Amino acid sequence: MAQVLTQFDTIAAISTPIGEGGISIVRLSGEEALKIANKVFKGANLQTVPTHTIHYGHIINPESKETIDEVMATVMLGPKTFTRENTVEISCHGGMVVTNEILQLLLANGARMAEPGEFTRRAFMNGRIDLTQAESVMDMVRAKTDRARSVAMNQLEGGLLDQIKDLRQELLNTMAQEEVNIDYPEYDMDDMTGQEMKKKAISVSKKIDHLLETAKEGKIIRSGLATAIVGRPNVGKSSLLNYLTQDEKAIVTDVAGTTRDTLEEYVSVKGIPLKLIDTAGIHQTEDKVEKIGVERSKKAVDEADLVLLLLDASRDLSEEDKSLLEFTKHKKRIIVLNKNDLGTKISREMIENLTSDPIIEISVLQKANMDLLENSIEKLFFNGIENKSNEVMVTNQRQSSLLTKAKQSLQEVINGVDNDMPLDLVQIDLTNAWDSLGEITGESAPDELITELFSQFCLGK
Repeated sequence: MAQVLTQFDTIAAISTPIGEGGISIVRLSGEEALKIANKVFKGANLQTVPTHTIHYGHIINPESKETIDEVMATVMLGPKTFTRENTVEISCHGGMVVTNEILQLLLANGARMAEPGEFTRRAFMNGRIDLTQAESVMDMVRAKTDRARSVAMNQLEGGLLDQIKDLRQELLNTMAQEEVNIDYPEYDMDDMTGQEMKKKAISVSKKIDHLLETAKEGKIIRSGLATAIVGRPNVGKSSLLNYLTQDEKAIVTDVAGTTRDTLEEYVSVKGIPLKLIDTAGIHQTEDKVEKIGVERSKKAVDEADLVLLLLDASRDLSEEDKSLLEFTKHKKRIIVLNKNDLGTKISREMIENLTSDPIIEISVLQKANMDLLENSIEKLFFNGIENKSNEVMVTNQRQSSLLTKAKQSLQEVINGVDNDMPLDLVQIDLTNAWDSLGEITGESAPDELITELFSQFCLGK
């Protein structure tokens, strides 16, 4: 018979990465957490110790009396825990065998294996965090740069939650005023109330617009920029990749066409996570292997958020260079004039006649003007907004879509008032906007959405 899962079970999971390490942590949460841990822990009575204390002891198999490991047990009583439930964290020696054996003992003595994200879900269900904060927990875990961590921390501290709650309260106050008007029709305040609803809809829409403006930056900070390094053979693409990664990831020689395939590597530039893709030189070739590499390079350009188009400034502008300028013209890109230490045959002015995209003159070999390239990437995507450490950001598509949905409902409110629609019908659109904002924080989110969201979390989180 399948096990029936309930939110009242005491759950257990390994909360640290599986593998060899200094320590591993096995976490228990639920009403029976102390009782279950006490069955396998010897060293102190965990059911009587003060909250938020750490205790030395051993994990003992209750049946065989075998000592499994020497551990430290941390006891935290609800509601002052992450899940607001009684919690025990067992810190044992790192290693797959011992960690898993401790987990299996806890499961055999009354705990249930936690579902992915179930600890965080309980924190949400028990009012400890909202959905935006739950999402920020995973953003924190997956952060690839200090900037991503800072944005996630701001969200975890309730930055977006506070703004959404304020917007919902503004709409709620207006909705309450309309209810008064419906209950006391003898005062005939439809015109005044209608204009107030329109005014509020416009005001809240503007604030939503401000949040939506951060969505692009939030997505980049969260997921990174797919950045294709493009150019004909031997213009310095692999050298640029190696410089940005501070490693010899790509083979660099004087022989054209050394890179036969795309290479990928994550780097941080001005706190922006870039997924760098070093492409094979795009040019005409009869070599079968090179042809495959060129086709993959073209695909990488199509999928890229940013193209760094390298031109060899020490050589005349070739037909292949012109083809690449044409091929990438619809992408967000930066034109990089490399090898300017060898003399200049391609000038900035020459390229400015062909495109309005940013142009940077560098020498990767001499490491000259590389800061200009990094500054140009930041300016192209962020316009300085990311330098505001306290900036509240929309960080994922779910939040962005719901904000857009709320704004559309508010536009219907404005249209309804302008067209003299009955206010009780206009009120429906106002309520829809209020509900959409509530779905962002989880106050009006359907159970199916909540289940799907937490299923993306890792075990033990």
